[in-house]
Amino acid sequence: MSTAKFSVCVYCGARDGGRSSYRAAAEAFGIALAQENWRLVYGAGDVGLMGAVARSAQAAGAETFGVIPEHLVKREVGKRDLTRYVVTENMHERKKVMFMNSDAIVVLPGGAGSLDEFFEALTWRQLGLHAKPIFLLNVDGYWSPLVAMLDHIVAEGFADASVKGFLQVVEDVDQLRAALRDALS
Repeated sequence: MSTAKFSVCVYCGARDGGRSSYRAAAEAFGIALAQENWRLVYGAGDVGLMGAVARSAQAAGAETFGVIPEHLVKREVGKRDLTRYVVTENMHERKKVMFMNSDAIVVLPGGAGSLDEFFEALTWRQLGLHAKPIFLLNVDGYWSPLVAMLDHIVAEGFADASVKGFLQVVEDVDQLRAALRDALS
């Protein structure tokens, strides 16, 4: 049984990326999760930004819930010392378990997997399948091209402008923390 007030699903890279600011933001957010008594729900890897956010959350005392598919346990170095560690059969099950065990979604810098997870959550929100808040942590403008692409999708008539209202873009961890606090209160 979780003692955390809320659970925050974090989608992020299994790599550190090209800027030290990405890792610093992941570590700072892990600490913020603990300070707010929010549980981290994430992909259970101990590499890249995934590992950074998890290790910092753990060190600061946060509960951690990791979900990893069997085929990625070695590749992403499954982090078995979490509060809860779940191994799934496949990626679809991983995403479902993570989503179902969270109250909000945060997307840190990442690659194709993070984009897949983000767009699935955004699409489900657009279809009315959930009302969970979704946040993009735009560290050093990392997600600015994605935001521009969403503007383009709306401008070209492939989505209503309302799609932009289903997510909030924040520029730093302090802003993210405040926005999450508001959304979860």
